[in-house]
Amino acid sequence: MLDLETKVHDESRQGEAYAPAVTGTQTYTKKFYIESYGCAMNFNDSEIVASILGQEGYGPTRNAEEASLILLNTCSIREKAEQTVRKRLTEFKKLKRETPGMLVGVLGCMAERIKGKLLEEEKLVDLVVGPDAYRSLPALIAEAETGQKSVNVLLSREETYGDISPVRLDNNGVTSFVSIMRGCNNMCTFCVVPFTRGRERSRDAYSIVREARELFDNGYREVTLLGQNVDSYYWTSTDGSETITFAMLLEKVAQIDPLLRVRFSTSHPKDITDEVLFIMQRYENICNYIHLPVQSGSSRILQLMNRTYTREWYMKKVDRIKELLPDCGLSTDIICGFCTETEEDHQDTLSLMKYAQYDLAYMYFYSERPGTLAERRYDDDIPEEVKKRRLAEVVELHRKHSQAGMEREIGKTFKVLVEGTSKRSDEQLFGRNDQNKVIVFPKENFKKGDYVMVKVESCTSGTLLGKAIQ
Repeated sequence: MLDLETKVHDESRQGEAYAPAVTGTQTYTKKFYIESYGCAMNFNDSEIVASILGQEGYGPTRNAEEASLILLNTCSIREKAEQTVRKRLTEFKKLKRETPGMLVGVLGCMAERIKGKLLEEEKLVDLVVGPDAYRSLPALIAEAETGQKSVNVLLSREETYGDISPVRLDNNGVTSFVSIMRGCNNMCTFCVVPFTRGRERSRDAYSIVREARELFDNGYREVTLLGQNVDSYYWTSTDGSETITFAMLLEKVAQIDPLLRVRFSTSHPKDITDEVLFIMQRYENICNYIHLPVQSGSSRILQLMNRTYTREWYMKKVDRIKELLPDCGLSTDIICGFCTETEEDHQDTLSLMKYAQYDLAYMYFYSERPGTLAERRYDDDIPEEVKKRRLAEVVELHRKHSQAGMEREIGKTFKVLVEGTSKRSDEQLFGRNDQNKVIVFPKENFKKGDYVMVKVESCTSGTLLGKAIQ
């Protein structure tokens, strides 16, 4: 079913992840199992939850059968994600019958929207916890252990979890995420995030730098600064004596050490500034890669989406990025079949794709989400077969652009951060270049965490193949 096409060069986590087996020497009295769905923010939230649970004697496990607590960190962005979560909850309900005392909970973006159905109507879970209420988990678990249904889905204007050191789950020990802000103020009509994650608030800049430095000291060599809209990051000290913008924060993290690579996601086209681009120019360890979601190439549809920019404005932003950062990798999000979308609107999207020549794209057909502004204002009037046909055309065009982009890299040499062993061969390593493209090359004497200069000799549709040069 072609409802979601995700083209990922870096094997980044999309969909679900499992908590790793318990590591280290610490002894835990109880075990929890967690699955995370959706975006990188959700995976980072699961690591915050793991830290909170660790203080209560819970250790992570990959085996749901041995857990006394099962948690699903959920996503409401796409209908398919919700369907997957419901299916998993039904499976865990059967397991719960066979395991006295086991608790099942839902975390994250689905919590507020369907808490009643999950708790009372379908009786699939014991506790429901929203993304701003993770600190209350221990009390909610204690309440659920008495047989009561436990709920906390209150949103906060202050909570950033800035003082909590996340437990890194299912990581490679080389790359990690650092959350810099929570929530969103943009109110795009198709998006449920402002209603499930609340209003925008920025985390203390110095806690961010401290977390990134700790990661580097522990052997990590790349951090990705995360936010729904990182370019609107704006932190002011309690006494008002200091204000830090995203460009300033980016520079502070880059200055930790030249060996620490820095990435960021996501940028809203209306907010990314020349100041950010100039900082990227200045520091070699800030990767030349920007995720710049366009959503549609039609100015009319963009207005209906409340994206606050036009097609022409977006194209000028692309021009500016390529002017200041000629080798910058560019990725995007595209929604096909939004309300009232015509064939002319669809052709505008295809032509904008030809203009931007994206290296990577996340492509979807529109699925109406309950509670969004679009659900209240517009009819979801594009037939599903039309949505799927338009999505197929977008996917096919992107594949051509992606293949051409990969072929252009043949003969070039890139600095690659080794992330691990290739899935296809133990004799090869893989890593990413500045532009976020995966490069596979012979292992030789290199190891995970090394920086290696690799000359590209050939490519597949999604991977560059090369050889290390001395």
